[in-house]
Amino acid sequence: MVQKVLVTGGGGYIGSHCVVELIEAGYQPVVIDNFSNAVRGDVPESIRRIEKFLDTKIDFQELDLLDKPGLEKIFKQHSFYAVMHFAGLKAVGESVDQPLRYYRVNLTGTINLMEVMQAQGVRNLVFSSSATVYGDPQKLPIDEQHPAGGCTNPYGKTKFFIEEMIRDQCCAEKDWNAVLLRYFNPIGAHISGQIGEDPQGIPNNLLPYVAQVAIGRRKHLNVFGNDYNTADGTGVRDYIHVVDLAKGHIAALKKLKDNCGCKVYNLGTGTGYSVLQMVKAMEKASGKQIAYQIAPRRSGDIASCYADPRLAEKELGWKADFGLERMCEDLWRWQSQNPTGFTNGPL
Repeated sequence: MVQKVLVTGGGGYIGSHCVVELIEAGYQPVVIDNFSNAVRGDVPESIRRIEKFLDTKIDFQELDLLDKPGLEKIFKQHSFYAVMHFAGLKAVGESVDQPLRYYRVNLTGTINLMEVMQAQGVRNLVFSSSATVYGDPQKLPIDEQHPAGGCTNPYGKTKFFIEEMIRDQCCAEKDWNAVLLRYFNPIGAHISGQIGEDPQGIPNNLLPYVAQVAIGRRKHLNVFGNDYNTADGTGVRDYIHVVDLAKGHIAALKKLKDNCGCKVYNLGTGTGYSVLQMVKAMEKASGKQIAYQIAPRRSGDIASCYADPRLAEKELGWKADFGLERMCEDLWRWQSQNPTGFTNGPL
């Protein structure tokens, strides 16, 4: 029997790339999404395109995790081996302005999901967490023993609180298994150029913004601060190819088979790159000059953040394969084939 995996937020950037890897690894994903960060159609455009390039049919239902009866219904329709939980609001700045909305959507949505899992006897969970749970790094590189919870914004706090809820549930009921994956900075796109990151409105993340400058959608990049204690004064982050990240989720699914209890892993490369290094790498990949201006630091930004990813290699047998050049090439292929993202209209 093919194992069915429920993918919440499967129309979004990381969720859709995980749907591809699930299908290629022989699982049957069932996707739910509320279109809050996906281009609308009968199904999300990302899912429609995956169906086309993998020549398959994907079971999709429009559903919001705040709709508990809807969730109960889908769990009764299917027998799930596991849940991959991506759905949630994820913009740091917006979370500072709208904390209650972030707590309601991210926390209540997850409580609904876990209560329905509990009622329906589904005990395996892979959760999309974030390196933001570490707050300001006390040491670098950051390993999983680094203190978590000193988050600098409500978005990070929702990720941390959800981790704690899952941990407590695994403690209370020993037949629950969960893998919490703390992502560093996912970038890039599937090699087909058919799916990728398509921010709605002004991008919050560096690389989509840089790509939009390269394609001509934005005039220039603002580099927030060039006086950090780093090699060139700009912020350093650990960028990971989204396909490597998605493969980490497949490794996590396999770990659940060991009745692992609750485990936490960093998904990163272990290498940090500065903002200006990323600009140069994208200039090389795109063959375009990328205009930028130095702007004041943003509050809440830190100088450097990069992972120690060795535990995932040791316990999951996973490590990132793709380097910076490949990340930028794949991002540029997606952006140049889809100048306005999934809508693909005129610039």
